[in-house]
Amino acid sequence: MNWVEIKALNRLYNNKEIKLNKTISNSPVFKTHEQAGEITKRRKTYVAEDDFIQVYETKYLNDFEKYYEFLGAKELLKPQLKFSKKAIDLLISFDEGLKNGKLTKLREDLIKAQESVKGFSLMFFKNEKYLDHHSSLVDAIKKILDIELVDNKSQQYLYVLQCYNPKLIILCENGNFLNRDKLPRENNYELWYAGGRNVPKLKYTPEIRRGLPIYYSADWDKDGLEIYQLAKKIIPDLKLLHPDGISRSIITTEHKSHWLQSEHPKLLSGLDANLYSEKDKEKIKELITKNHWITEEGNNLKAMIEHSDFYSPV
Repeated sequence: MNWVEIKALNRLYNNKEIKLNKTISNSPVFKTHEQAGEITKRRKTYVAEDDFIQVYETKYLNDFEKYYEFLGAKELLKPQLKFSKKAIDLLISFDEGLKNGKLTKLREDLIKAQESVKGFSLMFFKNEKYLDHHSSLVDAIKKILDIELVDNKSQQYLYVLQCYNPKLIILCENGNFLNRDKLPRENNYELWYAGGRNVPKLKYTPEIRRGLPIYYSADWDKDGLEIYQLAKKIIPDLKLLHPDGISRSIITTEHKSHWLQSEHPKLLSGLDANLYSEKDKEKIKELITKNHWITEEGNNLKAMIEHSDFYSPV
């Protein structure tokens, strides 16, 4: 349920009738009350029956008053507002957490880590891309927590996060790690981002590699590992970093990359088995069997490097 539906239910409660529009007509909440006989759908309106008044006062009224007061106080009440109920509850919890001090350390950690929109989305929403399509919610989060979240938008050319004395290069599938410069620069990692599948440009990079070892940091899903294979065709000595992050359900995160032939995990979803270590293949089979994936941002970059079979400290 979103703010449009929450407002519409309140208007129906106050006015006993509300005009239909696309959102209300398709709303599961309104359909549930219609099926229960608590509201009646007419040609152009919904009409409240007597039972709806008591149901509304019991189930919705306190939340509406709380949300309306909060959104108004934060100057977020705009005609185009469509925040979900979950998002509003989260914003309220952020505000209360800052007031009572429970979120002070989290806010400090987010600032220190130079957290990105994608990383924040992974922490609090269904998946790391949820906030990509909710810019007004991102603005509200930044306003309430009084923080900046690094933008994730990428261009179709090679990004390089440089350091003074690079000892290795990490080619990243996504741009999130490049937005946080402290860890890679403190550890002499030079980070590259080509833009997902846009790897053909890597054929122009031999000279800027300067003979440094190069690693690949990926989303461990079908698409992410396919991108690794494309990059390895161009850079044969590219070494895949093994993930240490927690896997998540492809279904519950509404992820778009799905494994193939899940009933036969040994087939590795059609991936080239010759490009993976035995440890990598076991992890892929595990992910296929569980129908899970591991987002790149959920891994610890330093730990992946130091635990790599190819890594030799200098």
